[in-house]
Amino acid sequence: MRSLPRVNIRESAITMLASRGTLGAAQIRAAERFRALWEAMGGKGASSIDPGRIVVDGGKMPDGISQRQINAGQELRKCRVLLGVRAYDLIAKVCGEGCSLHEVAGKDKRQRIVAADMLRMSLDDLAGLWGLSARRAYRLP
Repeated sequence: MRSLPRVNIRESAITMLASRGTLGAAQIRAAERFRALWEAMGGKGASSIDPGRIVVDGGKMPDGISQRQINAGQELRKCRVLLGVRAYDLIAKVCGEGCSLHEVAGKDKRQRIVAADMLRMSLDDLAGLWGLSARRAYRLP
């Protein structure tokens, strides 16, 4: 009999929800992609870099910002436009920073349930944006 690799379900809320079967494959892939973008931007400092304000017409690129970070920032901006401030903040805390639903929503069970539902809906939207699910891909202006 082949043994499956062990997974630490306390690593993140996404891992825990996936192990319980409450997240679909597309939602998990969307969470992983968001986390990769978040980490490419440098984590919590991701909101401090605004790729739209970087001078490109003969100007110098600010020190320490790579093209990969700029691309990640532009992709995260699309996510923020699609999700809105509240849902983006939830996704950033859970997928990006690795916070648990207890940390985000508090001790109230109803608030945790609402946060989990909002997380799943937001991951569905991101999966649609990136073409990770059978749902129609979103087009942003």
